[in-house]
Parts: sequence; structure tokens; C-alpha cells
Amino acid sequence: MPTEKDYQISPVVQESIAHNSRTLFNYQSLTASLFGVCAGILGLESYAGFLFYIIATLSTCFLFYALRVAPTSIPAGKAPLDTSRYFRGAFEFWTSGLSGGLAGFILTWTLFYGLVRA
Repeated sequence: MPTEKDYQISPVVQESIAHNSRTLFNYQSLTASLFGVCAGILGLESYAGFLFYIIATLSTCFLFYALRVAPTSIPAGKAPLDTSRYFRGAFEFWTSGLSGGLAGFILTWTLFYGLVRA
């Protein structure tokens, strides 16, 4: 079990990072399904639907960053968009929603496209 000295040396707690990653994944899965509903109702097809998904997912990642991560103090010497203090890495934070929510997006996209256009 880590001691108080260990937390002072390395303030990043792995349990907290895992919790943050699970929360982000759940958030991205939910929004991917909602984006699928929107794309289906709008009647988007082919590349337009996938472009909508990519833009919407990246914009929600940016909003999540702006509302959750950015208000905390950024240590000196860190990049402004650095998320390594709260997540495993910047790549995971910014792009994990693209692959993680894709199946839910396609499922709800085709369902609502079929319901609206049928």
C-alpha cells in the first residue's frame, strides 16, 4: 500500500486514472449513440455520417476537456492540452472515443435512418 511520501513524490494515483478513464469511456459511449440518433434523423449517408461522427466526437472531447480538465491548475512546463495528469495519455483521451463508440454509433445511425426514411 502506498504511503503518504509515495503520493508526494508521484501525485498521480493509478486508481483515480482508471476511474477517470472508465468515466470518459461511459460518456463517449453514450454520446456516440446520441450522435447516431442525430445522424439517422438527419438522413446522413456514407462519408457524411462518419464525418459527422468524427467532428462531433472530437468536439465533445474538447468540451469534456474544457469543463473537467482545464479548470484545474496546469503545472508549469506542461502543454495546455496535456491530460497525462488525469488520464493514461493524451492519445487515449482525444481518440479513444472514435473507436470505442463506433459500434454504438453505427447501430443507432442505421436504426434511426431506417425508422425515419422507411
